[in-house]
Amino acid sequence: MINCIDLTIPVAEVLKEHPELKPLLIDLGFKPLANPMMLNTVAKVTSISAGSKLAGISIETVKETLLCNGYEIKE
Repeated sequence: MINCIDLTIPVAEVLKEHPELKPLLIDLGFKPLANPMMLNTVAKVTSISAGSKLAGISIETVKETLLCNGYEIKE
């Protein structure tokens, strides 16, 4: 499996391919992902890049965390 995360596709698609990312993203501040309703609605249309802005999380922090956990980044 290739651990490349595309920051421009919806979070739900990313989590479908990489379900192990969910707790990592929640810990980063993507708290709505803990709510199944939000995961099945907003996450289907919101990318990690857009979600980080909505949650007030620096995209650089997101990238750094993903890189430190063995993922490659696609933008």
